[in-house]
Order: sequence, then C-alpha cells, then structure tokens
Amino acid sequence: MTHHHSPLPPATPRLDRVLPAVATSLGVPGLTKGGDRPLRPARRAVVVLVDGLGAQLLARRGGHAPFLRQLLQDADAARTIDCGFPSTTATSMGTFGTGTLAGAHGLVGYEAYDPDTDSVFNELSWEDGPAPRRWQPAPTVFEAAVEAGVGVTRIGPGFFDGSGLTEAALRGGSFVAASSLAQRVDATLRAVRAQPRGLVYLYWGDIDKVGHVHGCDSHEWVAELESVDAELARLASSLPRDTALHITADHGMVDVPLEARPDIATDADLDAGVRHVSGEPRCVQLHVRPGARDDVVDTWRARLGEDALVVTTEEAIEAGWFGTVSASVRPRIGDVIAAMTGPVAVVDSRRHRPELRSLLGVHGSITADEVAVPWLVLSPQEQ
Repeated sequence: MTHHHSPLPPATPRLDRVLPAVATSLGVPGLTKGGDRPLRPARRAVVVLVDGLGAQLLARRGGHAPFLRQLLQDADAARTIDCGFPSTTATSMGTFGTGTLAGAHGLVGYEAYDPDTDSVFNELSWEDGPAPRRWQPAPTVFEAAVEAGVGVTRIGPGFFDGSGLTEAALRGGSFVAASSLAQRVDATLRAVRAQPRGLVYLYWGDIDKVGHVHGCDSHEWVAELESVDAELARLASSLPRDTALHITADHGMVDVPLEARPDIATDADLDAGVRHVSGEPRCVQLHVRPGARDDVVDTWRARLGEDALVVTTEEAIEAGWFGTVSASVRPRIGDVIAAMTGPVAVVDSRRHRPELRSLLGVHGSITADEVAVPWLVLSPQEQ
C-alpha cells in the first residue's frame, strides 16, 4: 500500500480546535482563537469521535459509507484537520479534551515517561500512572462548558468513567455508560432531548480495534465502517432541528508487515545508549544516557534510513510538532524521536506484550495516513 510522506499543509487546523469551536457555538465564552472554523450558533451539539477513522481511509473507502460520503462531498460540511503529534489516542484525547496541543496538556504518547518516578507508564490503561489531575491540571473544554451553564454528557464504555485518561483529558459533566454503538446513539438522543442547552460527546472505538487486529485494508474494517455509517445516519436523522452534529477522529492508521518490525530488546545497536523507551512503535521516544544522544541519533538514522525521520527533541519542538512546550512537560518527552515514514514499526519486547507487537494496523507517526482526520459538520436547521 502507498504511504503518503507528504505532511498536511502547514496551515491545517488541528484537533485542539474542534471542541472550543463547538463550545463557542453553544455560547461558551473565552475559548475562541483567530482562524477558528466559524460555526452556526446552536442550542445543542453532538460531537462523535470515531477512534481510528483517518481522513485518507475514509476518502478511500467512502463508497461503503453513503452518509459520511455525502458529508465529505459538501464543501461547507467537510474539513480535513491534523490530529496533532504523536498520532495516538491518549495524546489526541488530551488535545481534543483540553483544546491544547501535547506540549501544553502533557499527554505525550501511548507510553509516557514520568520524570518524577524515572519510569514509563501507559497513558491509555493508566496502570501505575500518576494522579491524573496532577499530570494534566488545566481545565477541560467540558468543564468550561459546564461552568457556562451548558449541560455536558459523555457517552462511552463503562470502564472509561473515572479512568485515568478520562480524568486527565475528558473530565466534566456527567457520564453515561453504553456498550453497542446503537445503544450509544440511543443514549445520545436521550441526553440531547433532556437538555435545552447541551453538549453530548459520543465515543466509538471499534474502527480502531478492527484496524489494529485485521489491518485497515481488510474486509473486516470495511464492514465496521458500514455499520458505523448506518448508525451515524440514524443519529443525524433523529436529532432535533436545533442540534448540530460534529463527527471527527483521533488519528488514522497504516498497515505495517509483521516482518518489518525491529525489536530494541534484541538489537544491541538500537538499544545502545538508551535508558528508557516511550511513545509507540510508529513513533519511538528514546530517553538516552548522558552524552549518548548524538550516537543514538546516528545509529537510528543509519538503521532506519528513508523509513523514518530521526530527530532530537529540540528539532521536533522547533518544528512545532508538540505545539508550545511547557517547562513541566519538556522532561516527559524523549531526547530522540524516531517518527516512521515508511512501512516499518520499532517494538520493544521488554515492554510491548506479544499481542501488541502482532497488531497489523498501527499509528503514531507524522504521515498524512496517520495524522489527517475528518471534521464533518451537520449544522442545525433552525434556532
């Protein structure tokens, strides 16, 4: 399959601007920035985040998604945005939920280095992680909306309620647990109708799950897209006329052959000078021993060649990958970052379980396949 090396145009808005713009359309003050997407004022809004629904995947498979395709073909409704860096769920949830980029919210990868404990923890499971509100103290957009008198309801799987990632990135308002997508759509419709002024957030994770296991080029992925499209069409047709519908995603995906996955744990060259490995297989963050940085950069560049962009953290920050980086977040980011651009992923079997290492679909890096996500809007019909 082709891998699109070209990043998105520099002026592409990022995922951090979605919720602030939606909240602004509902009358929440103080969240706008110049260049934000102008949205029609609304009494109520639903924001659906479909995990793993990359813009390139949707463009290629739109024939299987008539409802989404119709929105994609409407110039007023459809935008392609950049999920931010790295292109991974934990980071994107921070970006989406706080309205800031990773350099500010500090959820810097699937696995993150905690300088206070000199150890790495998983920001999705949050196992042995720090206190979530200390790790990410800034208010979320949901909290700002609640403060402005907008009812906020978040709908997802029960285990999200009160989880570390939810508390860090998506706290605010009330949570409703529902399992199937149909049940979540029903819960969304109930929540919308219960609030004269409301913001409802619906999360769906199975496009990502299916893509990881079967690959995003698989029949299973297409079948999941078809069922998501049908449920989102039902949601759109059932919403009250004064309600806006926004559909977006946290990242895309690429398929990488299992044989193209060097393992740091069994590769003395890649392991040389490295103290900790964080990030993810498509975007490795290396925390190096004192004085080892330049050697590590040279070794990784030589090994990965054209298949990766290997940079120092300074270079990544200067290029704006993380947005503005705060002093408290800077020590969490590796000294060297290897962002894969070709069909390759680098694993570490000391940390990555076999089932993670065997996932076919992966993401985290800077290619357009991974960072481009849709932002589709169905504006309210009337006020």
